[in-house]
Amino acid sequence: MVDRVIHEPARLLIITMLYPVASMDFLRLRKVLEYTPGNLSSHLAKLEAVGYVALEKKFKGKYPMTICSLTRKGRAAIADYAERLKSLSNATDGVIQNKP
Repeated sequence: MVDRVIHEPARLLIITMLYPVASMDFLRLRKVLEYTPGNLSSHLAKLEAVGYVALEKKFKGKYPMTICSLTRKGRAAIADYAERLKSLSNATDGVIQNKP
């Protein structure tokens, strides 16, 4: 069974964007994904609640800033998710190819 938290398209995109980097600030992530602030906040909160994403609130000068990063648990979860999808693909490969 695939991880339903990650499988949701918006959260999958967020994790995919965070995977290759150490961290990314909220504004950059929002700009790249073209999500509304509320939509991105909602999905990040769900990912944070299960321990996949860490959110660090700080200031850059006078301006508030939220830094988003994948946790070890999040990195392990996306690796497991990818393996499960690969297994599902391999399992159905022969079935689909042998259809008349």
